[in-house]
Amino acid sequence: MSFLAMAGVLAPATAQPAPSRLGVTPSAQSQDFVAHKQQFQLHSLLTEQRHPRSFDLSTRIAADTTDGLAALLAVDEDIAKALQGVADDPARRAALEAASHDITRALRDGHRLYFYGTGSTGRLAETIESGLWRPFWQRAAASPAMAKIEARFPGLGERVRGEITGGDRALIASLEGFEDIPEIGRLQLQDNGIQRDDLVFAVTEGGETSAVIGTALAAADQAGADARRTWFVYNNPDDVLRPFERSRRVLDDPRIAKIPLPTGPQAITGSTRMQATTTSLYVLGVVLEDATRTLLSEVLTAEELASLGFGESGIADRLRGFAGIQQTVAAAAPKLAAWTDREAAGYAAGHRATYLATRALMPVFVDVTERAPTFRLGPLDPVDTPERRSWIQVWTPAGNAQQAWQALLHRPFHGLDKALYLPPFETGIQDPYLRESALRGLANAGDEQQALYDLSYSDANMRRSGPQAGDSGALILLGDEAHDEANRQWLHAFSSAGADLVLVSVSARPLASEVVRDAAALPRPVPVIAVTVPQRDAFELDQTIALKMLLNAHSTGVMAKRGRVVGNTMTSVQPGNLKLIGRATWLILSHVNAVLETPAWRDAYGRTAPLAYAEANAVLFEAIEQRRNAPGASGLPEVELSVVAVLDALKAGAPIDWNAAASHLRAGGLSRYLAPYATTMRDR
Repeated sequence: MSFLAMAGVLAPATAQPAPSRLGVTPSAQSQDFVAHKQQFQLHSLLTEQRHPRSFDLSTRIAADTTDGLAALLAVDEDIAKALQGVADDPARRAALEAASHDITRALRDGHRLYFYGTGSTGRLAETIESGLWRPFWQRAAASPAMAKIEARFPGLGERVRGEITGGDRALIASLEGFEDIPEIGRLQLQDNGIQRDDLVFAVTEGGETSAVIGTALAAADQAGADARRTWFVYNNPDDVLRPFERSRRVLDDPRIAKIPLPTGPQAITGSTRMQATTTSLYVLGVVLEDATRTLLSEVLTAEELASLGFGESGIADRLRGFAGIQQTVAAAAPKLAAWTDREAAGYAAGHRATYLATRALMPVFVDVTERAPTFRLGPLDPVDTPERRSWIQVWTPAGNAQQAWQALLHRPFHGLDKALYLPPFETGIQDPYLRESALRGLANAGDEQQALYDLSYSDANMRRSGPQAGDSGALILLGDEAHDEANRQWLHAFSSAGADLVLVSVSARPLASEVVRDAAALPRPVPVIAVTVPQRDAFELDQTIALKMLLNAHSTGVMAKRGRVVGNTMTSVQPGNLKLIGRATWLILSHVNAVLETPAWRDAYGRTAPLAYAEANAVLFEAIEQRRNAPGASGLPEVELSVVAVLDALKAGAPIDWNAAASHLRAGGLSRYLAPYATTMRDR
């Protein structure tokens, strides 16, 4: 049975009268969403479906952590198959080679590259600039070949810009409403000084994100009839996207070149930070590296290129090589499980975690910040918070906040200037709900936000939020990173405080023996998870991708063990924008209707009419208000609260009782509540 059929609905319903059987009257915002926001009801997308290999993840990982992690990592096999398909398809391979040629030409002619995305693809864009491109040029600066490069192509290291919707502050947490506004894509293009001859890559995992589509269309308009200036990168099939008018505008625009990279459902339903973003990051990294090698071959010898890490493999061979990376990472599941168990147990006991990274800072930071919206966690704590709320913090060896941001971005922090954005927000956003949320977001997007977040391993942070006994600590090493004195000091400080430590290394070579000795010599020996990805590539892309997959599996596993995942659905998701409101509605609908179809429900309560889309959405908006204003619902995820409330009401044949639903949910969580129906809910 397909998941769509199991959920009992194939398309969103039109606006309906008040669902009297549940006692919930649709709010004005709910009526507006159901009647006028069909373009954000995205449950037909392939990336929003449930993956059969991880369908019962929450049950599997509760029983056996290694088995659960293996299920998560096995879904990455879909990426290997998809990339093999691209490598074997002359037309799709030619598109990537054309993109590489365009990049080479743009850089040769002194132009810039602009990568833009929202949420997880925005962090992908910033990773390309600050996690791959700029670190490469910093390493290359010590090479004798650098003088020849600079003489022919001055300032190459400054020619790539990666931008997230909302600017650098959005790296901490997405700004409310921004991704639903096409105009912000045009404004950020202008804000970053992108010119008509620069090359633009607009990246959206779903293929429908308004801000990214706004960027693509604005870049195409800026360039005029030049169809080879703008590239659109996405992870859903064209036929699935065509029902959405905004997607159709890009797909049918001959000025915009397309790179479709569909990989299928995600390991966690709709969590495109996983397979979708991994695919796009790897492909764009390979293309960028291929183009850079071609450019530098005009001035460097083969030996000089090799000294910088450039190999001879072309795009197709690199894509085929992803399978080896995936297999290497998957084999680490047993070692990863011990770390996952330990961190999950620490959170359960009220403890916190600190990750320390230098070269690995960007992938670590991205994984940690993406946990917040996916699993309804507090974002990283600002320095002025009176008490710690975030479960986790990320540090890097730096003296203060500004130095730490420089270590992360390898450039100055870039916020949004209200003078540029405020007038078009106030006058150009017609939807009142979007305008209100966008103005709230803009208030937290400026340059002043840099001072609010301190990622430094410094005396100030040790005093403010240093380790306590029982906390977790993870030292993350990437590539041929030297094990320096700051790492040793951090290990000793956390070990002395009684923290449970782990050392994670992803490198092209086996971990240096002195690192292992240091870890073993501490009062409490430190477990080591060392993954060797043999190929040395110039941008350290292979190692970065391997670390990303490890961290994604680990953090998802931790949250699944903490009850933040039911089956393989993100039932704790925070409905903070239109796409997530649509996803939350679909999760309520699917979980409720799946229960109503089970023999256990029918035996106990008879046949029950399935929940309609409008009913589910009305309940969701009421749950949002309950969570915001009712003490009994405070802190409970809206999706989980809604599922329990609806099923309770249908059992009793009475209106929803939010207090009773909250009590049931607090008593054992959604998984336990649904357990009597679980055996018949599996997708077959």
